[in-house]
Amino acid sequence: MGPHPAVAAIRLAVRRVLHDVLTDQTEHAARFAHSAPGPASAGEPPLVLVACSGGADSMALASALAFEARKLSVRAGGITVDHGLQHGSAQRAAEVAARLTALGLDPVEAVAVQVGREGGPEAAARDARYAALDEAAERHGAAAVLLGHTRDDQAETVLLGLARGSGIRSLSGMAAVSGTAGRYRRPFLQIDRQTARKACMVQSLPVWDDPHNADPAYTRSRLRHEGLPALEKALGKGVVEALARTAQLSRDDADALDSWAAAADASVRDESGMLDCAKLYVLPPAVRRRVLRRAVIEAGAPAGSLFARHVEEVDRLITGWRGQRAINLPGRVQARRQGGRLVIRQG
Repeated sequence: MGPHPAVAAIRLAVRRVLHDVLTDQTEHAARFAHSAPGPASAGEPPLVLVACSGGADSMALASALAFEARKLSVRAGGITVDHGLQHGSAQRAAEVAARLTALGLDPVEAVAVQVGREGGPEAAARDARYAALDEAAERHGAAAVLLGHTRDDQAETVLLGLARGSGIRSLSGMAAVSGTAGRYRRPFLQIDRQTARKACMVQSLPVWDDPHNADPAYTRSRLRHEGLPALEKALGKGVVEALARTAQLSRDDADALDSWAAAADASVRDESGMLDCAKLYVLPPAVRRRVLRRAVIEAGAPAGSLFARHVEEVDRLITGWRGQRAINLPGRVQARRQGGRLVIRQG
């Protein structure tokens, strides 16, 4: 008798991602066969880490990784991040690390971080978490870090992007592969939250439910417990699946427009590399705004703090020029029109 359908589904999702990681490693090794050996080229199988909070999604992911890695040429490890935001968080992180070790993962670490305030509590915690995961991946020479985001998380992300009015890129949600050199992999974007929880239950995996996930003080929590249920009540079942499908379609469109903007960037600059307002004006608005967004980020604006309204203000320097003053942007970046050129730099 085979595994429970929920367990089989998560294992299949993880197996596919591990095959992708191994393929990427093989192709990378072939491209750089004559280069100096890197830190993971001493004959060891590639290391794949799982980021685990102890919740159902990430525990199901950790269990599937431990199972599938044994059948493939992959080493499996785990990282849990202690944000220090709740009483007893260090003890819980140690317990999660012990559970990962019991699954057979090695290396396993519990990493404590300091959460700042920039961008609000949710964004600050996310930034601290990814910084810790990046550092751990670099230190261990990991080929990939698996994240337990589910289809439900994707639907929530799409709705949050829609509410911010940040354009089609926000509607594309989370990518299955992201980060430096495709470091982050999300195997569960086509798997619902209940499947992950069921997989934990039938395997008797202990699960910790973060109280922040039910705290109405947090936007995502309100959306999860009030917003999405209200939408399903009004529109019927299938809202989550439709939003996840919207994310993929939006990502395809956004990727195409980003490629167009990257190609157009050189054509709208003068001999000194300055952005030419007349050349920018004739670009399609969706492409022009992407060129502007890239330029503002390159000047030092944090991508996570740069919203559609900021880019629209810069765009009006091109399309609605009336002698406006310089525009102040996140990261102390300023944009001004000067002599037919767009000057974007940190103040």
